[in-house]
Amino acid sequence: MSITQNIKDIREEIPENVRILAAAKTRTADEIRETVQAGVTIIGENYIQELRDRYNALEDLNKNLEWHMIGHLQTNKINKTLQYCSCIQTVESKKKARAINKRVPKANRNSISILIEVNIGEEESKFGIDPDFDKIAELAKYIDDLDHLHLEGLMTIEPYGKDPAEIRPYFQKMKKFYDKLQGLELPNSDIKTLSMGISNSYKIAIEEGSNMIRPGTAIYGPRDYS
Repeated sequence: MSITQNIKDIREEIPENVRILAAAKTRTADEIRETVQAGVTIIGENYIQELRDRYNALEDLNKNLEWHMIGHLQTNKINKTLQYCSCIQTVESKKKARAINKRVPKANRNSISILIEVNIGEEESKFGIDPDFDKIAELAKYIDDLDHLHLEGLMTIEPYGKDPAEIRPYFQKMKKFYDKLQGLELPNSDIKTLSMGISNSYKIAIEEGSNMIRPGTAIYGPRDYS
């Protein structure tokens, strides 16, 4: 099965309003090129080195692409990330937001879009703000006051290895956070993205309100880590 066919199959089974981000960890530039030719123009990267290599290899396509950082962003990688990304989906603290905001003008940019990452399963192995709306709201208001960050919504990575029925409550909780976030007075933000659902969970995520999914293996097949 080809990347093109996999994307066609996914697109046929999801609503038109749901955006597809191709999670491209370990994938080649040629695979991403086929992804773009098949109509997916949002590419998610976990590591800045892979992002840089693919960005440079696909220079002819970059004007039509959105590159999103979907992995944990270390402070010392912010400058490089700002060279390539239009969105950072993994902002989890005031400290991280402040560090990004400070560096945006130095990257010759006016602003960058961001999502707040929520550790919805409260897992020690994952990053993200606690799943507590008061904390999310406090961070959102802080970001809204920063000059160079444009808050667009929330992102989460659900707990791995759980049965679909066990995953659904996490997505339901995220949707409630998202709806409440839209109700806040955030004049400099545009809360329009709820990024949740990966290859084995995107159907449930969409049922519970996701409007951006992040499939990887569903597009490319199993990863080769060799």
